[in-house]
Amino acid sequence: MEYAVEAGYLDSNPLANIRRSGSRTGDAVDPRVLVNQEQGSQLLTAVSYVGSIHRNRGRRLVGFFAVQLYAALRPAEAVGLREKDCYLPEKGWGTLTLRETRPVVGTKWTDSGLRHDRRGLKSRAANTDRPVPIPPILVAILRTHIAEFGVAKDGRLFANERGGVLGSTSYWRVWQEARPYALPPDKTDSPLAHRPYDLRHTCITNWLNAGVPVAEVSRRAGNSPEVVHRRYAGCIDGHEELNNRRIEQAMGWEGKL
Repeated sequence: MEYAVEAGYLDSNPLANIRRSGSRTGDAVDPRVLVNQEQGSQLLTAVSYVGSIHRNRGRRLVGFFAVQLYAALRPAEAVGLREKDCYLPEKGWGTLTLRETRPVVGTKWTDSGLRHDRRGLKSRAANTDRPVPIPPILVAILRTHIAEFGVAKDGRLFANERGGVLGSTSYWRVWQEARPYALPPDKTDSPLAHRPYDLRHTCITNWLNAGVPVAEVSRRAGNSPEVVHRRYAGCIDGHEELNNRRIEQAMGWEGKL
């Protein structure tokens, strides 16, 4: 509408006086979807049980779900992850340098006519990347994945059984089959890790609860600090006493109250 006004098609913006909601709270993360360390490990193990040993439907996706659980990648970012984007040392922490996403948008909406588009990172300028440090446990998982399954022709780590781009239907089906293996019946019917995206939510929450500054969590996750505050405020636990001690130290009150 503003463009129509500038171009002379309208005298004024008819939407200017429409009342907008004051805040956005509907996208806050539900703490019930978050998994603890043991549940996360059990889910990854359960993924490896899906499918026969010959097709490896589940085993080839363990690393795909692991980068969401331990590095907070979005599924579309994991689909586009390539071997050359990974620094995987034999010991210690590694790095994933994210450069593109491969979302499913449909053949009608891509220049290539394929279902998966190639786009830059969300909330970032074109041609910019996002380095994400990854813990040794994830380094080991990815090294094992490459040694066992190799990479696709274009260097992507995670592919479907024919070597093509991994589709959302494929990994969703594996995830839904894996949950009953890993979780008791009462948890299987709960919101706990209902979607693969909940693994990303778990990782971001773990970073916040570990005391990583919001600005750094924002950088690693590819969200703005405002989004991190808004979406994960209800998931942060156990920091009140620590923050109180920091305030006492800063004000010179420590040991005097």
